Amino acid sequence: MTQAPALTVALVGMPNTGKSTLYNRLTGGNAVIANWPGLTVELLCGPMPADRRGRGYTLVDLPGIHDLTGSSEDEAVVQRFLRHTPPALVVVVVNASQIAHQLRFVLQMGQQGIPLVVALNMSDESRQLGIAIDHQRLSAELGLPVLPISAKRNQGIHELIDALHQLGERLPAAGEQPEPANGSLRAAQDLDARGDALAAAAVTLPERLINRGTRRADRLLMHPVVGLVVFLVIVLAMFQLLYAVGTPLQDLLGQLIDWTQIAVLEPLLQAAGAPEFLRGFLVDGVWLGVGTVATFLPIIFLFYVIMAVVEDSGYLPRAAFLMDGFMRWLGLDGRAFVLQVMGFGCNVPSILGTRVIRDRGMRLLAMLCIPFSLCQARLTVFLFMAAVFFPRPWWAPGLVVFSFYVLSFLAAVITGLVFQRAFPSREALILELPPYRSPSVATILRRGWTAMLNFLVTTRVFIVVGAAAIWLLTHLPPGAAQGSGATIADGIGAFFQPVLAPIGMNPSLTVSLFFGLIAKEILLGAMAVIYATSQTDLGGVISQTITPLQALSFMTFVLLYTPCLGTVAAQLQESKSRRFTLLSLGWSLALAWILALGVYQVGVSLTPG
Repeated sequence: MTQAPALTVALVGMPNTGKSTLYNRLTGGNAVIANWPGLTVELLCGPMPADRRGRGYTLVDLPGIHDLTGSSEDEAVVQRFLRHTPPALVVVVVNASQIAHQLRFVLQMGQQGIPLVVALNMSDESRQLGIAIDHQRLSAELGLPVLPISAKRNQGIHELIDALHQLGERLPAAGEQPEPANGSLRAAQDLDARGDALAAAAVTLPERLINRGTRRADRLLMHPVVGLVVFLVIVLAMFQLLYAVGTPLQDLLGQLIDWTQIAVLEPLLQAAGAPEFLRGFLVDGVWLGVGTVATFLPIIFLFYVIMAVVEDSGYLPRAAFLMDGFMRWLGLDGRAFVLQVMGFGCNVPSILGTRVIRDRGMRLLAMLCIPFSLCQARLTVFLFMAAVFFPRPWWAPGLVVFSFYVLSFLAAVITGLVFQRAFPSREALILELPPYRSPSVATILRRGWTAMLNFLVTTRVFIVVGAAAIWLLTHLPPGAAQGSGATIADGIGAFFQPVLAPIGMNPSLTVSLFFGLIAKEILLGAMAVIYATSQTDLGGVISQTITPLQALSFMTFVLLYTPCLGTVAAQLQESKSRRFTLLSLGWSLALAWILALGVYQVGVSLTPG
């Protein structure tokens, strides 16, 4: 007997309804979860439990949207998906605490003629707010299943799966659509009036709907002065925590890698009779480069855990509202500010996240500013350099890193002021503020672990190939001694020296910057290979080679020049313009050189003697 093809189930809903959390519950997948509209910009797919007949189900998580007739990129993605690849079933996720104004979207989905199940997510929160929802009455009025659930607390998930299986079993085959079961919805002409009537019939709101905890917190966190100070304190505390906890873990991992090299790798190569050139290539090239990058895995894990706490708590949308007035001065809005903050993790998904901005001018301007965000790859470089050159007092490394965070925003401000006339926009900011929530410990730990593994998977080729290439450049042509001026790397450093010497770069730093164009993840690995030392000894070696002022200039240039090839590819994909992408590349290189020149030359002029 031939197994029937898997049925496609689409997960749709408005932003902040907990779709990604529900996706993870239904599939065991690892979608990015954040309390911010528009984060899910790519289509995530995962298998759901099969029904009693053994038929499989594939769940597709669509971007969160407000309206099926909107013009944003996310809304266009959903429209194209429903039109060109209609699913067999749809789960409409509704925030139960905001059900009154989300019923209109349910009615819109009902007009598509696809069997629906409505999941009233966050039902536990709605009950705490005193909202009473007669889901059976609502189900009868709509003519389709309506189920109260809590994806965060894993409540009602089995009932939701059973409801989908019951609908799926009535479908003759995957992709074949029966006559819509909710035909009454198709006849509804006035969606607003119909939604109001449904809310009046099935939803009872308290006389005064107040989340007192959220209200009290917002009085402090959204104050125009106090709120900004609190935000800066939160970011500074984040960097201090990364340094205080991440650095000891990094040192321990570095010692383990060094021990593995001495006790395992080198004896194996010696026993195998490996030639000296091959031994140097594998140990001093590939192993040192890869090992240096690997030591930053604990910091990457901690960073994403901290960001998950900030995002899942509901704080980022409030930061968007807080900064909206200032961002308008730059030709952007609060969404661009939050995307800039999200760029701390990686610039690529932040650039993809600009799809929630409908206006093309504002999208392009946001894409021009986002690459200046201090991403986790650059953060690892800054934490390392700050610890080496500014180790005391105890708060100095975190403060140095925080200053570069401020500089990243200054670069975005300069970019906005310079280019806002070239990319004008008048789109208004419309954003819902979710209540504050306590993040799930399991969720944030899983997000940190997934991000760390994703870092390894996506960068492994860059790291290995980059480390190998750097070693070859510093040892070829054959017979050329490293540092003699005769290697290919020395030639590259000498070629760029007239441009980079004024900002304090020596040939070795120049070569590492050259490879940093590919990916910042391999920059420290490149330095370890160039200086022929391990991660645990790299700090001592470079501290004897360059001055703290050169280090500051180097960090400034690394912060602002071309982030990585992945970011460039994302800009090209989203802008669909080679001219814009080249503009972004040229601007970032020019701004990096100008500001690094200022840092170095001012520092030189202030240095006595």
